[in-house]
Amino acid sequence: MATASNSFISLAQSLPPRLKTFLARYPPLSILPPGAALAPSKALTFYQRETPNPFLPRKHPVTGKWHDPKYSLRRQAELVKLAREHGVEELLPYTEKGTETKLAKRVEFGLRVKGTGQGERVKGHKHERTLVGKMEKRRKAMIEMPELIREWKKVGKRSWSKFPR
Repeated sequence: MATASNSFISLAQSLPPRLKTFLARYPPLSILPPGAALAPSKALTFYQRETPNPFLPRKHPVTGKWHDPKYSLRRQAELVKLAREHGVEELLPYTEKGTETKLAKRVEFGLRVKGTGQGERVKGHKHERTLVGKMEKRRKAMIEMPELIREWKKVGKRSWSKFPR
């Protein structure tokens, strides 16, 4: 047991200061002592009592007004990146910037680029829209070209002037 706690202590000391400060203010219930789970209100820090999840907006109990999250989306993303680098991302509270949340959204919504879905088309410029038809005409002309050349050779040089241009 002592070696496990020593390894946790060394891991905590190796974390960057921003991550250490955050985890000190908002420790996850999973790392609190066993007796703390029975009485979580006593085990919670002042910061946790004020805002249980600092990444989510909250409604003031008296006025009913919404307050912004304690950590902006940019700061949330930075904390998540730091935690991911040090292997402690699962200790952070729920956030939209978390890896699991982002993967779940990617699975749910897909790539979300217009025109990539089934039966969708991107409007594009006129030369882009008409390109397929032009290339088909060119392909057909190239296939018929040997026959056309043979016909011209039969007719001869003087008769070409009779063809309308």
